[in-house]
Amino acid sequence: MKNKWITALAIFNYLTFLKVWNYFLLHISFQISRLIRKPVLWGKPTTLSVEPTTSCNLRCPECPSGLRSFTRPTGMLQDQLFEKVILQSKSYLTWLHLYFQGEPFLNPRFLEMVKFADQNKIFTSTSTNAHYLDKVTVDKILKSGLKQLIVSMDGITQEVYQQYRVGGNLEKVQKGLKLLIEEREKIVNNYPRVILQFLVTGQNEHQIPDLKSWAKKMKVDELQLKTTQVYDFEEGSELIPSDLGYSRYIPSGDGKWKLKKKLENKCWRMWQGAVVTWDGQVVPCCFDKDASHVMGELKSQTLMAIWNSNSYQAFRNQLFMDRSQIEICRNCTE
Repeated sequence: MKNKWITALAIFNYLTFLKVWNYFLLHISFQISRLIRKPVLWGKPTTLSVEPTTSCNLRCPECPSGLRSFTRPTGMLQDQLFEKVILQSKSYLTWLHLYFQGEPFLNPRFLEMVKFADQNKIFTSTSTNAHYLDKVTVDKILKSGLKQLIVSMDGITQEVYQQYRVGGNLEKVQKGLKLLIEEREKIVNNYPRVILQFLVTGQNEHQIPDLKSWAKKMKVDELQLKTTQVYDFEEGSELIPSDLGYSRYIPSGDGKWKLKKKLENKCWRMWQGAVVTWDGQVVPCCFDKDASHVMGELKSQTLMAIWNSNSYQAFRNQLFMDRSQIEICRNCTE
């Protein structure tokens, strides 16, 4: 598998003094904030997650898109709003993840958005269930400037795969992934770097050895074994693997389950970046899937006005006071 230096090189090629200085200011102000237990914010967001759509072709059991359980509106990101975000942030933004909820390739303008961001010297990444990697789409991907593609594949046989990726077709995913890697090799291109992501559950953990062999044969650039988020983890779930090294949760000793990692009153994500929903709402992080903590609206405000707003600063302040009082933080691995 190719080393991560390929990703680092792509980021480095798009760096400017202003972007590096901005990151330094964010890091220093975060450390000062931790010391004085109050939010000090000197920089601008260095990363953004922007949501192309909330639509999805699958029905994964721990995903609002899959469960069709959003309380917020669903829809497609429009070019005008996306370009507004990019033009406002391009001087300091180092990483753009074009994903939040949904399947991004369902937005017919998705790859044009990738190309626009790349032309503005912003590193681009996305996540997909890989059901739309046909010849036409693969050719567009390779021309878009996309630097990183995360492919979710949580099983090495159809029987196991479909237990979590409900409605999914493993053969279609594997053929599309193979096509992308082969076409990328033909034009001697390192991008997009392909990361195969495997959510480890109690249903698929036995397939990890076979998965590693398959990933090596397929020549993916990286294999990530990722812990699975379970909403009602306190009561346990068949999704929690028996190998707790792959679990976010551990038994609490009273028949219940708890987070493995202690919830600390701090969060770098609140200084690093933000999440933008398809309709222009700015929320603090990717755990706020239902947009219950809206910091502002990009249709009527600038990104920086929202970033420095009283509501955002109050949210950051709450992190230092008692993070456990914030619902979206109670299932967080940060």
